[in-house]
Amino acid sequence: MHSSARFPLLLAVSVVLIAATGVSGPAGADTPSAYADGRRAFVADMADTLGYDREALAALMADARYRQDIIDAMNRPYEAKPWRDYRRLFVTPERIDGGVAFLRAHADLLRRVEAAYGVPPAVVTAIIGIETNYGGTLGSHRALDALSTLGFAYPRRAAFFRKELGELLLLAREEQVDPRAAKGSYAGALGMPQFIPSSYRAYAVDFDGDGRRDLWDSPADVLGSVGHYLARHGWRRGGPVAAPALLSGAPPATVPVAEKRPARPQQTLTQLADAGIAPDPAGLAAMPAGDTRAVLLALDGDGTEYWLGFENFYAITRYNHSNLYAMAVHQLSQAIAAQAARAGGAHAPG
Repeated sequence: MHSSARFPLLLAVSVVLIAATGVSGPAGADTPSAYADGRRAFVADMADTLGYDREALAALMADARYRQDIIDAMNRPYEAKPWRDYRRLFVTPERIDGGVAFLRAHADLLRRVEAAYGVPPAVVTAIIGIETNYGGTLGSHRALDALSTLGFAYPRRAAFFRKELGELLLLAREEQVDPRAAKGSYAGALGMPQFIPSSYRAYAVDFDGDGRRDLWDSPADVLGSVGHYLARHGWRRGGPVAAPALLSGAPPATVPVAEKRPARPQQTLTQLADAGIAPDPAGLAAMPAGDTRAVLLALDGDGTEYWLGFENFYAITRYNHSNLYAMAVHQLSQAIAAQAARAGGAHAPG
């Protein structure tokens, strides 16, 4: 882990204690009153729950800063784009080339991850490629600032981010991470795989066996954690992810159609075939059995693109709750695997 993110064993040793009743760190002229009120309430409400010394927690939160640019970023998410534009952001020649290089550099480790969790190397690689461009863009926002800004001054999802702020402070103590120094995305996601703090605590694994879970500087922990996350969210070893859908006509009313919002596969391929819908065999390594469940997807490409998403596609949407994200992971992983195979000796995704 970055040395700047190391956290002393006892927070109280490294802070200047201030009165717990008055968190009073500097605030800019544009800082909303809700943010300052939220900081004070967080200390009052959460110190005992988190097991922190009240004065030490007040001192830490006095260092938290409101960031208007984080609010602005939350109001223009990538997932609001149409699929045709979203795809162009992530399934690019540069990201495919980077994925092939990453796949080769970590081939042995990725094979270990596949053996442990059943997730193919190219799928794990594609997730890291989309999340942080293979570790090249880890995020420039202090997690403390991002989560406090969203937890105290973003009413639409304040409860969620306030909880994640508490998770960050628990994570800091458990994994010896300095909460003042840890950086990530504008939404508070951390490390190469961009785990939010609760996911870090729940799903990160010590895959290199050094006694710590380091999602910044340990490739083993990073890749193992991605595989573990997908396995815990329903990834099926050897199963298909997605395939273009062949339709005999317009989708019938009996078949639900998912667009950007994920939906769990409910109908079997046999039921879909009875409705005139089938996966394109060219998009699959092997045709799944008739009792395999899938969901019909309609994405706004240059025209409407119909796809069938299987259980593994849904598992990817648990990483980021967007069908656009899962499809970008799928298509990038396929492109990486195909290019690596043409160059010789690489794994293809299942």
